[in-house]
Amino acid sequence: MEGLGSHAMMDSTELKVSELLKEVHLYHSSHFSSLVDNTVSAIKSCIDEIPVDFKVTADVAPKFVRDIGADKVDFMFKKPSLIEIGGSYSIQSLVRPELNVDLIIRLPKGCFHEKDYLNYRYHAKRCLYLCLIKKYLEASPSIGKVEWSTFQNEARKPLLHVYPAAKVAEVPGFFVRIIPSATSLFSLSKLNMKRNNIHNLNHGTTLQATPKYNSSILEDMFLEDTEFVNKTFLGWKEIREALIQLKVWARHRSSVYVHDCLNGFLISVILAYLASRQQISNSMKAIEIVRVTLNFIATSESWSRGLYFPKTGLSSITKEEKIQLKESFPVIICHPSGGFNLAFRMSRNGLNQLQDEAALTLKCMEKCRDGGFEEVFMTKIDYAVKYDYCIRLNLKGKKEVYVSGFCLDDECWRLYEEKVHGILAKALNDRAKSIQVTWRNTQCQWSVNDGLSVLDKEPLFIGISVSTLEKAFRIVDIGPNAESKDEALEFRKFWGEKAELRRFKDGRIAESTVWESEQWSRHLVLKRIVEHVIGRHLSLSMENIIGAVDQLDFSLLHGAGDPVSYSGSLLGAFDLLSKRLRLIEDLPLKVSSVQPLDSAFRFTSVFPPEPHLLANEKFESLRLNKYVPSCIQPLEVMIQLEGSGNWPMDEIAIEKTKSSFLIQIGESLQKTWGVTCTATENDVDVLMAGYAFRLKILHERGLNLLNKEAGNDQAKRVHSTDKKLFIHSQHASMINGLQSRHPIYGTVVRLAKRWVSSHLFSACLLEEAVELLVAYVFLNPFPLGVPCSRINGFLRFLRLLSQYDWTYSPLIVDINNDLSPSDEKEINDNFLLRRKGQGENGKSTEAGMFLATVYDKASESWTGLSPSVLELKRLVAYARSSANLLTKLTFQEEIGPYRWECLFRTPLNNYDAIILLHKDKLPYPQRLLFPSEADNGKLIARGHASKSFQPFLLPKDLKGKPAALKNKLLIDFDPSRFFVRDLEASTLKII
Repeated sequence: MEGLGSHAMMDSTELKVSELLKEVHLYHSSHFSSLVDNTVSAIKSCIDEIPVDFKVTADVAPKFVRDIGADKVDFMFKKPSLIEIGGSYSIQSLVRPELNVDLIIRLPKGCFHEKDYLNYRYHAKRCLYLCLIKKYLEASPSIGKVEWSTFQNEARKPLLHVYPAAKVAEVPGFFVRIIPSATSLFSLSKLNMKRNNIHNLNHGTTLQATPKYNSSILEDMFLEDTEFVNKTFLGWKEIREALIQLKVWARHRSSVYVHDCLNGFLISVILAYLASRQQISNSMKAIEIVRVTLNFIATSESWSRGLYFPKTGLSSITKEEKIQLKESFPVIICHPSGGFNLAFRMSRNGLNQLQDEAALTLKCMEKCRDGGFEEVFMTKIDYAVKYDYCIRLNLKGKKEVYVSGFCLDDECWRLYEEKVHGILAKALNDRAKSIQVTWRNTQCQWSVNDGLSVLDKEPLFIGISVSTLEKAFRIVDIGPNAESKDEALEFRKFWGEKAELRRFKDGRIAESTVWESEQWSRHLVLKRIVEHVIGRHLSLSMENIIGAVDQLDFSLLHGAGDPVSYSGSLLGAFDLLSKRLRLIEDLPLKVSSVQPLDSAFRFTSVFPPEPHLLANEKFESLRLNKYVPSCIQPLEVMIQLEGSGNWPMDEIAIEKTKSSFLIQIGESLQKTWGVTCTATENDVDVLMAGYAFRLKILHERGLNLLNKEAGNDQAKRVHSTDKKLFIHSQHASMINGLQSRHPIYGTVVRLAKRWVSSHLFSACLLEEAVELLVAYVFLNPFPLGVPCSRINGFLRFLRLLSQYDWTYSPLIVDINNDLSPSDEKEINDNFLLRRKGQGENGKSTEAGMFLATVYDKASESWTGLSPSVLELKRLVAYARSSANLLTKLTFQEEIGPYRWECLFRTPLNNYDAIILLHKDKLPYPQRLLFPSEADNGKLIARGHASKSFQPFLLPKDLKGKPAALKNKLLIDFDPSRFFVRDLEASTLKII
């Protein structure tokens, strides 16, 4: 059976991959081929119109020539030596949605001098040549628009995007990239990695080697030499399909599909390399080739040596050339023809990111359903969702970036990336697992006529993945010992005024940095470190260092702090209550266990209770407190008594006996410790140590009777309280365990609950369901790591809610890995049964979400009745909108109405009727985020608020004896809840 299951999974995966290929692979249809041919012909015709020996001077693009520092750039125009199609189109591997064809234009020797490889002359002439072509293209009626772009984000190597005037529906947005090549223009020996070809770039009398500059020219010289790739792919269907799948995989991952890491051409080169080394063969399926390739990227030791194709024919590379490449570049993929590194742009950090991503993808394929198809090929991983901390540096107008010149050996923007990365790596040390610094400086609309100084409009982006929360939230960093004077001096120079000499508990005297912080604000420590070192070493103001870290904290704060800071006193109060309950002697049965059920105990309550002055055994100086709340929320606590065979068998008698026990417990607490207790028929409220605890008894016989008398409606009603308590206890225990494993989990849940209630969904999506949804994010993080920041976790919650296939899949939350294959089968059967019933009924009011756990395999507890299909549809739409806004805010400034608080503002114009409640008559008015407004919709309820209730006790109310004052305290008083209940009842009567 296991083998059959595995075979079925493979068939399912292969079917999905096949469908993916149909969707993304652009086949060369007659319409598309005709469009390409016509566009290329139109471009050739335009170039033919340019008069030979037309004099081209720097005046065509003066700012560009000036900024790259070129001299002697004038030339007489000659026709291109060759115009041919290259790139993915030539090996039939174009992938949607980026539909473009590379048109290689070979620059003629007649336009260049022998030494034009020096001082950016080649780059200047290359640009001027394109400027002239652009002028003639724009005059052609067959050509639509012509735009400037860059080659691999390299501003010194512009290229043209040419859009045809004719449009074809099957290829929207299609364009041709005109890329100049420089075949045989210069001697290869003049461009070896140890030569300096920028003569104003030197240190004293020593000329500095220019390997990046030399490689930039070599790249154009080898641009047409792709026979080693073409011969591998043409005639081998599986490797082409593998290339398409790997392109989809890479494009979905912003961290690797970037200028200092991977691109489509390098993927094809890696595949060609593996084929040349017989590591993949034509007997493999495409998905097998993908796995082998990812495994090679993730684990091969060849990366440390460099990738060199086997020697063939005249091609060879000397040992000296290999040494030069090794000393010049962190990553080497050597062109088969000789000493040119195809991966000269790839940084060490870029390779690390690529290897991590490949390793994570292999885990997805191994552990996720359907071979991880959804996670690997369908899930987009942008910076906002990948990194725990996202930071932008606004560098517009910062001349220090290019004070030494725009183009040295490398471009100033790449050098600045390295500088920022070095500073952060040193400052964060073991706090960060990975740091990515990316400046996509050429993304904006740009023309070479504007020069290079305008390429600072886009912010520099920093993504930080945390190693562990313990390290990230650490408030003290210990530096070198005081005796190590040179190291101590360097430490102080780096940290400035934050460095201080300290004596530690072990007697050690060392330099250190201290980031004093309250426990609830430890998530800001890393942000403060980044702001300090960036501000100090780059002279940036705080306004230009924008981190997506604390912008949502306002939704959780009460006053200047987070009430979760009172959790320590709450847990202390609970421990005291638990001890006292176990010490009660005058009960027929002793208390055997005490379990907290309220979400405040597991750190997932949006509003953790603050200690209340009137809920203490003794209190003084009430009049000194300006605001004393008149209400207090009770916290549910479950009690179990020791076993006994003397319990009554009658269901109602059991309930009465439990009530009697609760009353006795209350009386005993009051008598022994002077604790105030109030009793009802179902529970007892205990005011102690600043909190109100609501005691409930779970009797296991009630559960047994419920199971035995499954068909007895009366038994179900009587024992439903026991079942609810049992399920609550199971849920609370599991969530508490998850919170202890992932300390950031609770904060993410609080944000998620705040979002749900802010958009008026709390009536249909219970808070326990929200806890399970967030738990799924932490338990099933693939294709990412576990969230380590509140904003990242919250974004993943929104994306889960908006992207999960609720119609065809149950969401299974297995917190402690308790579910067996048979349990999962049972869950799937229950899901299919529910869906079948819904299909027969055809009702959109049936529950649309199926959340299954080990204690609830039929999704009855939290999502048995709601959200309905219609409610879920609205939830998904709101979550998608919020996720998009949150992602947008991570990358750009707050613009107009699109601000962080909009994530918690809900539009009211979708409602037929709106009822506004008086803020000052709510039991907890401080919990409101925004003032109530109703610009749209009907305001159907107007009236004067009752004067009989105030949310805060007035000074005159705080006079009298403690007992009398405690009687004024309202436990679990929430008029809005009762109002909604009465409103629903009235509405049902009308319907």
